[in-house]
Amino acid sequence: MNPNAKPVLVVGGGIAGLTAAVEAAEAGCQVVLVEKAPSLGGRVSQLNQYFPKLCPPACGLEINYQRLKNNPGISVLTLAEVESIGGSPGDFEVTVKLAPRHVTEACTACGACAEVCPATRPDEFNLGLAQTKAAYLPHRMAFPALYVIDRAACSKDCHACADACNYGAVKLDQAVERRSFRVAAVVAATGWKPYDAARIENLGFGKYPNVVTNSIVERLAASDGPTGGKILRPSDGQPPQSVIFVQCAGSRDENHLPYCSAVCCAASLKQSTYVRAQCPEAQISIFYIDIRTPGRLEDFYLTAAAQAKVELVKGKAAKIEEDTASRDLLVSAEDALSGKRAARRAGLVVLATGIVPQTEGLPPGFTLDEFRFLSPPNGKTGLYAAGCARRPGEVSATVQDATGAALKALQCVARSATHE
Repeated sequence: MNPNAKPVLVVGGGIAGLTAAVEAAEAGCQVVLVEKAPSLGGRVSQLNQYFPKLCPPACGLEINYQRLKNNPGISVLTLAEVESIGGSPGDFEVTVKLAPRHVTEACTACGACAEVCPATRPDEFNLGLAQTKAAYLPHRMAFPALYVIDRAACSKDCHACADACNYGAVKLDQAVERRSFRVAAVVAATGWKPYDAARIENLGFGKYPNVVTNSIVERLAASDGPTGGKILRPSDGQPPQSVIFVQCAGSRDENHLPYCSAVCCAASLKQSTYVRAQCPEAQISIFYIDIRTPGRLEDFYLTAAAQAKVELVKGKAAKIEEDTASRDLLVSAEDALSGKRAARRAGLVVLATGIVPQTEGLPPGFTLDEFRFLSPPNGKTGLYAAGCARRPGEVSATVQDATGAALKALQCVARSATHE
């Protein structure tokens, strides 16, 4: 690559953004990686296991973090958001706003600041199921491994964290900063968020404590989660004796998400293995419209569905009600195969909510389709999308998609460098 070539801007530091950044950098291009959270990893860092191999995501993330750390061509900006993009392909002018971390790179992650911090805040990494101190490390695999001070959660007069830091890393007077860059291409890999299950009123999320979502189960099953890796009923902290997975919770529904999110069936089958490992005698039922596990995931589906005490019911759940005495749930549906009403009782219900693209706040230039996923601007090169911001997909497909986006960005860089 021409040493004078402008860099590629990658927006989003989840698995898609990480992949696009390291692939472009290892091909010889300079990269600016922007992430709005205090650490990289995105949704993948919150998972307990990948499917179909059922291995922890820490290994895949660690490989990418090592590639990133060993490549001086990548500049990482966390707590950062793109404010504006102007110019044209090969010569975009970008402004990035950086929120203060209040901790510098002198931080050794010793934790002294958190030990003396008197204030607490909801732990967004654990989906609000736990709390952290206002001085906190985002999670155990955080990259960069730096603490953050949430000034909105603590008293303005308090400086206990600064007094406790032996390295002078806490800077409570840090302010918002803006930086400008000229880049040749932009890859938007802004990721996804779970659909708000509280909007599906007939399924009881937010009303009944033992109705949870698939994202919550990932955190419950994770060893660094709020329950230390134990899947427990929120109402009483006990292991469930029966679990129902409700597929297409809001998906394939004109009132919520009209599209299929592609990964929910495999995710519920994966989570059924979590339950089986912890509660071997538990009865598991999966209410579904269609089981969609295409390609190489078909074998995973057959293996997971063959587990003992796993029942698949072809029928969309119509209503969930609670037994107020036991806090158990009653799920009602029509069994599409028998034509009869199906009703099952469970100690825990897991809603398989769909993927919603996180495309709000992107500056003008990117276009959205009818479902608000990123779509390529008509006839305009230099702006590319990758991962679940472009279309729903599982991790391996997302990695492939991000690699393709990196290749397109490299071609734009090479063309612009040729004309410099």
